[in-house]
Order: sequence, then C-alpha cells, then structure tokens
Amino acid sequence: MAEKRSWPGAAGLLLITIVLSVFNPGLVVAFPFLGLAMVLGLRGLPAAVAAMLAVLVVVGVPGLGGIWYLERGWTVLLAGFFIVVTIRWPQSRFFPRALAAVATTTASVGVMMLVQPGSWDVANWLITERMMRGVSVVLQLFGTVNPETPFPAADLGFAFEAAALQGRLFPALLGLSSLSGLGVAWWAYVRLATGSGLGLAPLREFRFNDHLVWVLVAGLALILVGAEGGWTNAGGNAVVFMGGLYVLRGAAVLLVLNGGVTGFGVLFFAAGMLILGRVLIMGVLMGALVIGVGDTWLDLRTKAAAIVGGKS
Repeated sequence: MAEKRSWPGAAGLLLITIVLSVFNPGLVVAFPFLGLAMVLGLRGLPAAVAAMLAVLVVVGVPGLGGIWYLERGWTVLLAGFFIVVTIRWPQSRFFPRALAAVATTTASVGVMMLVQPGSWDVANWLITERMMRGVSVVLQLFGTVNPETPFPAADLGFAFEAAALQGRLFPALLGLSSLSGLGVAWWAYVRLATGSGLGLAPLREFRFNDHLVWVLVAGLALILVGAEGGWTNAGGNAVVFMGGLYVLRGAAVLLVLNGGVTGFGVLFFAAGMLILGRVLIMGVLMGALVIGVGDTWLDLRTKAAAIVGGKS
C-alpha cells in the first residue's frame, strides 16, 4: 500500500521544482536522473524511454544565450556531486545526500565566481531578465485571450515586483528547487531500477539536523544589522532557503498531529484560496514556518507519539 501511494510525494516535489525553479525545471530533474542511469545503471524498456526523454530535455535548443550554459553548468555539477555522495554513503537517507550536493555545488560555483570578477553580476542580470521576460509573456497571453479587459494595475505592479524579488533571491530559490528536483530524479531512478516507490520517505517523517537553525539565525542577523557589500542579500537568501525547509518540516508535523490529509481538508483549503488568495497562502506558510522552527526544540512528533502511547 505504501508503494502505491508513493507517487503523490514525487508529484508534490515536481510541483515545487516547477514553481520555485529559476532555471528550466526539466533540467534540474533530467540531468541527475540521466547521471544516475549512466553511472549506476538501468535496464528495461521503461527505463530506456525515460532516459531518452531525459536526453531530449538536457539537449534542448542549443546556444540560446548565456542562460543556456549557466543552467546546464549548475545542473551538471549538482548531478555529479549527488552521484558522488550517493556512491560514498549509499546507506544514507536521501535528504542529507541532496543537501550535501546542493551545498557543495553552491560552494563550487561561488569559488568560480570569485575567481572571475563580474560573473555574479552577469548571472544575476541573466536570471532577473528571464523573470521579467516571463512576466511579459504572461501579460501578452492575457491580452490575447482578453483583449477588451485591461490587466489590473495593482496585479501588474505586484507581478513585476515579484519577478525582481525572485531575481534577488534566486540563490535560495535555486537551492530549494534543486533539492526538490533531486528528489524527483531519485524517486524516478529507484522506481525504474528496483520497481520500488520507496526512494523517498513520507513527508510526515521529514526532518533535518537541528543545528541548521543557526543558518536561519545568521541570516536574520545579517538582515537586521543591515550589513553592506551584499551581506544583507546573503542574509535574505539564507532566510528564504531555511524558511522553505522549515515550512516543509512544519507541514510534516501538522500531518502527524492531524493524522493525515482528508478530502474535506483539501476542499476547505481550495475554497479558502479562491476567497482569500495570497492572504491565505501567506498565513499557511507562516504558520507552518513557526511550527517547523518550534519543532527544532520541542520535537512535537515525538511528544505526540508519547501522548498517544500513554493513552492506549
């Protein structure tokens, strides 16, 4: 039964990759999957078809500006480090291996940018320009579908502000989408290699080293101090990255305390989304964030299990 239900977790990670990725989300999944298939091996027709699809995604349309090389350089390093860590610690759970791969890739790219002055500004400009271009494409499609209905000015300003913010926070978004993309690639590889859907643990079991809370604290300190020389931006990226992880941890705690997700709960949340929109989303995210951070010290799932055990 657990294996039949394993695909929703992979689907959720794929959605996170699509929503957060500043690069082509297909590359973030395809490169690690293809690397795992080449190094660790795959057999069978479904595996061959999946590998061919991954090759098509990886190749894409060659040479479309600097962003084409930038996103492929990142995903190649990410896939390589993840495979190295997986071979070195094959018994380790997925998340520590993925986090180590993202951290090592980030450090390597950081060193290369330090060696080549100005490369950071180029990368920042390329990614921000892509975000702005994406908003422009959406606006053009809206004008084509509804030529007589002008796009609301407030929503227009919010869209471009959000694109600019994504440009400033792209390292954090790239780190989070790389983690989720690695999760999809690892799930697909294990599924095709062994027929098992248990490559990823259930969300309710998601947790990470409690000492990582100091990354969040350091990020908040940099923002509050208002450090110069890009340190405030670094603090913002640290807060967003760790905040994303703590939101997932908070969601895992809520799943345990609530006993799972019910159909009524999904419908209730969907109805609230239609009525409240961004307000509800921010409220849910902030609530999950607070619970996730609190779980660092309170270990809420262990306490809940102890209470239930004491009642039985």
